[in-house]
Amino acid sequence: MRIDVKSLRVNEIIRDLSENFDVPIRNGSGVLAIEIPKVLGKGFIHGTNFDSGIGLMSYYCKFNQDISIHFLFDAVHPLKFIFCSEGQVGHTFQDCEDFHNIETYQNIIVSNSGHSGHVLHFKANVLTHVSSLEIIRSKFSQHSNYDFQDLDPGLKELFKDEVSEKPFFYQGHYSIKSAELMEEMLSRKYRGFLRAIFLEGKSLEMLVIQISQYQDDLSGAKWHKFMRKSDIMKVGHVASRILANLGSNFTVESLAKDAGTNVNKLQEGFKHEYNLTVNKYMQ
Repeated sequence: MRIDVKSLRVNEIIRDLSENFDVPIRNGSGVLAIEIPKVLGKGFIHGTNFDSGIGLMSYYCKFNQDISIHFLFDAVHPLKFIFCSEGQVGHTFQDCEDFHNIETYQNIIVSNSGHSGHVLHFKANVLTHVSSLEIIRSKFSQHSNYDFQDLDPGLKELFKDEVSEKPFFYQGHYSIKSAELMEEMLSRKYRGFLRAIFLEGKSLEMLVIQISQYQDDLSGAKWHKFMRKSDIMKVGHVASRILANLGSNFTVESLAKDAGTNVNKLQEGFKHEYNLTVNKYMQ
């Protein structure tokens, strides 16, 4: 099933989707939400705009058929930071055959060329949670940004490209810290006015993390500053090795070396997964 969206701002996108799905909109202090109609599946889509020029959209849904959402508005589209917390989602540029599959704990930074649009592809029967920071650069650049000082030259040029002159695409594994932050944003910790400003603050924090880990990826350093999905897989490898050899006196250093990581990353991973240090886990 194909759905066409002919709006740029997040609030207007939600209204377009509500018309396509023929469902009402719930408004919680500027955060607009719609439920997926039962005939198409289950879940929800919500989003909001902030005065900074940033919008936040989140899709948490399971469709019973393949769905493609085409963003085709004839104007400069926002710079998008898209990250998948669960399941998978596909991305293509309008009129382009190159298909990018974004799996759990993966992210993309994407900007089209000119007025070319974007397409998101949702597979049938796959529970998917994907979120997108949508930055309208012409508005975002009006805020005090200190000329994007200390930003990677490529990103600096991207943020300043208000007319979307050049296309940009980057794909990587986003950090565990991003996943935890997204869980916070989905929580019902606050309501009303407090929730609105809570989400704005967390959206800016998410942007900081996304940019930082992009620069971390480009640094070429042996060890990343941020934990990725691959780091969590190494934690699982170490945990399995410990359980299979309960009589062995492993050192944290030897376990880290065996997993191909460093001690700090391994300890951070065990803290995330088990709320324990490696030694406490062994005990």
